[in-house]
Amino acid sequence: MNLQNSQDYYGKVLVGSGDLRTDACSTLEMPQPAVLAALSNVHDEVKARYYGCGLVVPQALTGCRVLDLGSGSGQDAYLLAQLAGANGSVTGVDATPEQLAVAREYRGWHAERFGFANVDFVEGDIEKLDELGLEPGSFDVIVSNCVINLVADKAAVFRAAHKLLKPGGELYFSDVYADRRVPAHLLDDPVLHGECLSGALYWGDFDTLAKAAGFADPRLVTDRPLAINDKTIAEKLSSIAFVSATYRLFKLDELEPQCEDYGQAVRYKGTVPEHPQVFHLDAHHAMETGRTFPICGNSWLMLAETRFAEHFGFIGDFSRHYGVFPGCGTDAPFGETNVDRTIATPDGSPCC
Repeated sequence: MNLQNSQDYYGKVLVGSGDLRTDACSTLEMPQPAVLAALSNVHDEVKARYYGCGLVVPQALTGCRVLDLGSGSGQDAYLLAQLAGANGSVTGVDATPEQLAVAREYRGWHAERFGFANVDFVEGDIEKLDELGLEPGSFDVIVSNCVINLVADKAAVFRAAHKLLKPGGELYFSDVYADRRVPAHLLDDPVLHGECLSGALYWGDFDTLAKAAGFADPRLVTDRPLAINDKTIAEKLSSIAFVSATYRLFKLDELEPQCEDYGQAVRYKGTVPEHPQVFHLDAHHAMETGRTFPICGNSWLMLAETRFAEHFGFIGDFSRHYGVFPGCGTDAPFGETNVDRTIATPDGSPCC
């Protein structure tokens, strides 16, 4: 039911983003100037068929090979293609023929606009990525924007994403989460499913699935509560609360279950394009240029063993262990992600 309903809802029921009945599949974040400039180079018809709940624009994409799961009409793919540049590439995967037709129709238009052609689209179900001929261990970054909630076998998506990433690569995605498990019978409601609500993961189950797939330390980047303004939909959902959240998951075998303290620190050089003053690793790590920032061992690896390494100076190693890094916990992660308040003080800030 899930795949068929997704194809019908996004291919036939919805004509444009204005037809959505809730803000679950809408992006309210204000893009940075570079992202706004890139969006201005995306065809209007592509943008009109966009359904996403976040900004899936991870930093330092120059030269990266990017995979977009559930690429729809292609807005994110064409946006990221500009940031990846002529030496990078973006492959979009989608199962809705009507959306793919729009994305493919404007490939030439965008190539002329950008001055290079680096975008391709593949028709297929993201639950069955193993069947699409994609090379394992070949992608630097995988993104997805409000699509994983729509599939039934979410574990299969996380497993396949881990397999397709290079060591040190990351899955960076936005989706909808619930504060409790959504009753199974609501999955059969085509509107609730199409509006990205009934398939939303309970955040604790997401954490379990991500770690089982090999992503040992999921990091929350941003989140916002969702307003269910449609009375009929709100009544069906009773008291369930929903959140739109963006996570980044790194493929690093050395990550530990807890954030362990090894007395390490980093200094951000200010060299990531469009981020000269502060680098945001996640909701709790806002690293000012030139300032020493204490971090746990996992955060160290997320910077030292990934494409971000050239942008940081590293202090310390793993030779001495000081226990769990202060401030780590297992409470619900949402609600305190104003990263502007978490810039390190001169004597350091808690890691998590």
